[in-house]
Amino acid sequence: MSLLDRFSLGEGFKKYFEIAPAFDKGQRNDVFGIRHEVYCEELGFEAVRPDRMETDEYDRHSLHCLMRTASAPNTLVGCNRLVMARPEDPDYPLPFERTCAATLDRSIIDPARQPRGSIAEVSRLAVRAHYRRRRGETKAAVALSDEDFGTSNQPRFPYIPIGLYLAVVAMAKREGIETLFVLTEPRLADHFAKLGVKITQIGGPVEHRGIRIPSMMDVNAIIKGLRFFVRPIWRVIETRIDEGYADPGRPQF
Repeated sequence: MSLLDRFSLGEGFKKYFEIAPAFDKGQRNDVFGIRHEVYCEELGFEAVRPDRMETDEYDRHSLHCLMRTASAPNTLVGCNRLVMARPEDPDYPLPFERTCAATLDRSIIDPARQPRGSIAEVSRLAVRAHYRRRRGETKAAVALSDEDFGTSNQPRFPYIPIGLYLAVVAMAKREGIETLFVLTEPRLADHFAKLGVKITQIGGPVEHRGIRIPSMMDVNAIIKGLRFFVRPIWRVIETRIDEGYADPGRPQF
């Protein structure tokens, strides 16, 4: 990717996409609708529901993020969520704590011993099929590959998955979250290293809609470590998230 292309990532993102917290009921319904379309109707990860809304017990103590196209008619693109500790029951496990209970290496970190208000999990990333119809992406809710970063002759940047991850980091920062946990496909750490983001594996792989690895990220370290060419897109996304937080509709847990 040329220097000009790298410095224009922020403008490129603004040209094609909008991203914001999904605080009001209509926005959250858009999130649940995307999840149903991807997780239930297309991939069969969850059962199809009459209301076409994919929800679970963690949504009531989660914050959601929604991506749309920037052009009319602002078509829905994808979503994700930040699962936080239950205010009334902080020790209640985050989703990955259940899925990876037998494989976590608690000598690296024991989530159960962390201040529960300072940890959260990134989950339910979903991108609509039209925006991920490339080779190898049809069986995943969101995908990231070496091809997404292009070559020196054909520069490319994976705006959608990176945008969704950076948005949830911006939300975590606003919420005072220090450590993010994520259950991901094995090569995510390699892909994120290109951006200056360090992901630390904290346990063995598990079978969860494919092979997944439990990992953690330090929120402040992510922001400080972003490579220079990623910073323009980070600033755009952080601004969008901050603007969303100016809305008084932010859920109170």
